[in-house]
Amino acid sequence: MYYFYQTRVLGTQVRTAAQKSAGLNSQLVTTQKQYAALREQDQYKINQQLKEEIKNIHDTYKQSVATYEKLLDFKTISKDTSDFDKSFAQSLNFLSDNNYASASSLLTSLNTDMQKEHDKIASSFVIPQNVAKSNSPPGSGYSRQTVTTDRGDFLVDIISADLNSTKVIVDTASDGDCSNNCPVLSLADYISRNGAFAGINGSFFCPPEYPSCAGKTNSFDTLLMNKKKTYFNSANNVYSTVPAVIFSGNSARFVGRSLEWGRDTGVDSVIAMQPMLISNNNIIYTDSSDTKFTNKGTRCFVGATGNTVYIGTIYNANMSDSAHILKSLNIANAINLDEGGSTALWANGGYKAGPGRNIPNAVLFVHK
Repeated sequence: MYYFYQTRVLGTQVRTAAQKSAGLNSQLVTTQKQYAALREQDQYKINQQLKEEIKNIHDTYKQSVATYEKLLDFKTISKDTSDFDKSFAQSLNFLSDNNYASASSLLTSLNTDMQKEHDKIASSFVIPQNVAKSNSPPGSGYSRQTVTTDRGDFLVDIISADLNSTKVIVDTASDGDCSNNCPVLSLADYISRNGAFAGINGSFFCPPEYPSCAGKTNSFDTLLMNKKKTYFNSANNVYSTVPAVIFSGNSARFVGRSLEWGRDTGVDSVIAMQPMLISNNNIIYTDSSDTKFTNKGTRCFVGATGNTVYIGTIYNANMSDSAHILKSLNIANAINLDEGGSTALWANGGYKAGPGRNIPNAVLFVHK
């Protein structure tokens, strides 16, 4: 009787388990059907459509911002951009109508047209006939000269100074780190308040007219020590691979990476910029795919050979041209500085290039 009873109990448990399993299977099938039905419902389709629309907005917005900033840069070399302005306005109209495909196509075409016009302007650049040819920088002071290279002739404005009698300083409009809406000054203002006899614009920075600079206008993020011995952006450049130059007494030291430099305040100035163009008399710049580097335009630099320091601007040159030009001038070490709409060079009591937009810092020559 005992075994008979246990067998009945076990049978009941088995049947109950089977019933539960069947119930779970039934629930699973029902859930699968509900999920399939949900995928066919408008809400699911709406979510997918919203996801696609958000992607289109994101991609086309990025494309429009990049194109607008290229258009701003183009305005620094061309006085007539009315056709390009109209095309860009039309692309914004397409965006407002949610016509992303047409907007993207028009922006792509606009970029192509601007590049063609940029190349056309560059090819038409002519060096004035009265500018003498010389591959030797001036012994001191300012010179405008034509430099001959294996890539052709280039117009160069260059200022030389002896570090035995000249101190190189970096002045900043801000007294300390600044991340947004930072103060800026013209190069003339920097020259005046420091009694400098020459100067040039400094670091790459985020100008307020660029949409991508919203929330960080007029800020720069590379290492710098100003004339007051204040280090800027020190925390975010501990491991920086951005090159730098350190001026101290009658010497100039160039390092390939900012991380190679400590935070010595006994020196006169420190400024990190990129790319490095010349190191120990050798061209070390390698070609880039960035049109900001590959397009012809005005380039700015700071360099040194022994105890002679140089600042200057090179016209109608890409970044690789710039390196070859400085090599032809026998400048031993040199790094690139900001350029484009920020280009400004001062000597002999006035601008030799620029004045350009107001800038957050400048490299200055002052008498010792």
